[in-house]
Amino acid sequence: MNYIIIVAGGKGLRMGGDIPKQFLPIGGKPVLMRTIERFREYSPTLQIILVLPKAQQDYWRQLCNEYHFNESYELADGGETRFHSVQHGLALIPDDAEGVVGVHDGVRPFVSVDVIRRCYETACTAKAVIPVVPVVETLRHIEKGNQYRADYRLVQTPQTFDIQLLKAANRQPYQETFTDDASVVEAYGQEVSMVEGNRENIKITTPFDMTIAEALLSSH
Repeated sequence: MNYIIIVAGGKGLRMGGDIPKQFLPIGGKPVLMRTIERFREYSPTLQIILVLPKAQQDYWRQLCNEYHFNESYELADGGETRFHSVQHGLALIPDDAEGVVGVHDGVRPFVSVDVIRRCYETACTAKAVIPVVPVVETLRHIEKGNQYRADYRLVQTPQTFDIQLLKAANRQPYQETFTDDASVVEAYGQEVSMVEGNRENIKITTPFDMTIAEALLSSH
């Protein structure tokens, strides 16, 4: 059995408004609904776990009623950090479960089905997988000058893992260096493999990103 934990804990501060970014509409539908639908498009049997701050859950239910959104999922409470939110999502997966679990940002609605499939299929053998895309702009280290962009990759989600591996890794004490799920399993001692992501798989965090999102929708 395979799972996806969709983490949607944003408060929308960089958007400059009161509505959290995952609930803002693009193309007439909230971002988070489009994200969930993309994973359902990948697989009708994928078990979806949505992690939302408790204070946002009533509003989410109102949106689901308003938009007649009936996709099946389990709901977990958000935690103090992303690490703790993922822990809450993992708690809904049976301790003896076998398969692959992915973790995805709720504000990345444009991940391609091909990338999702690539991540899950590769994780069956590689145990820990992240999608990446090349850096197209020159990077500059404040102290060391220009950096070779060919040496870097931009990391996306879903990040996919053997279920038992991610459960074990998330039993570690929290560290500030846990910036994503890959960093958690690396701290546990697991090597992480990379697969090709898709450039459209942006993380919507600013008003400019919303403009790009609308443009991406209108181009399809």
